[in-house]
Amino acid sequence: MTDGLIILSPFDLAFAAALVLLLAALSWRLRLAIGRQMVIAAARSVVQLLLLGLVLKALFASSNPWLIGALATLMLAVAGYEVMARQRHRLSGVWGYGTGTLSMFLSSFSITLLALLAVLQADPWYTPQYAIPLLGMLLGNTMTGIALSLDNLTRQTLDKRAQIEARLALGDHAADAIGDIRRDALRAGLIPIVNAMTTAGIVSLPGMMTGQILAGSPPMEAAKYQLLILFLIAAGTGLGSMVAVMMGSHRLFDSRSRLRRDRLTG
Repeated sequence: MTDGLIILSPFDLAFAAALVLLLAALSWRLRLAIGRQMVIAAARSVVQLLLLGLVLKALFASSNPWLIGALATLMLAVAGYEVMARQRHRLSGVWGYGTGTLSMFLSSFSITLLALLAVLQADPWYTPQYAIPLLGMLLGNTMTGIALSLDNLTRQTLDKRAQIEARLALGDHAADAIGDIRRDALRAGLIPIVNAMTTAGIVSLPGMMTGQILAGSPPMEAAKYQLLILFLIAAGTGLGSMVAVMMGSHRLFDSRSRLRRDRLTG
């Protein structure tokens, strides 16, 4: 134990990993066809988090703004790919990657910058101890909301293609013909963060608050930080989902308001 913090040993982590292996074995025994993916995901998390720990250790020591910017750009690039990969039907070409990436940049980056400058007011404002974890939490949650919104948008558009084209034939504008689908897509993207805020402190103890309490922070301070993060995530998810759905729905039609199925893949 160091300053009230219990230091985990490799054996402690191995014990927890053994539980995951047990779950994978049960999955194989029950023929769920997910055991292999579970083991691969666990292995990836080990490599990725340990590498991140080494990178953050170097960043915290140097506080080089160029290195911080490079890491933030890498995080955004990977998040953009994950948004695209999580959609069954996605926009074709560069739009398939660019829609989610640009939406996260406009939402997560702007809200992170606002929080660093106006709320936390660290000196310097790009202090990696605050900037990287805050951006990571916003990107991770915004990524989920945008992926759900875009997947819902493209899937419903294909399912209701005949209905949309009928409305267009009757004289509706593209925005009106797809309006209900856009609203459903936005609701789908916002449901996870709404549920998280609704159950925080009653059903679940959020991750950041748990981490701060385990690290020895006073519970009230941990609660205030968690509230800040929840509100920022809600704003980022909402803004990002709105930008993504507006961009995506606009791309589904051409300049003459015709629905373009060829602009979707999958």
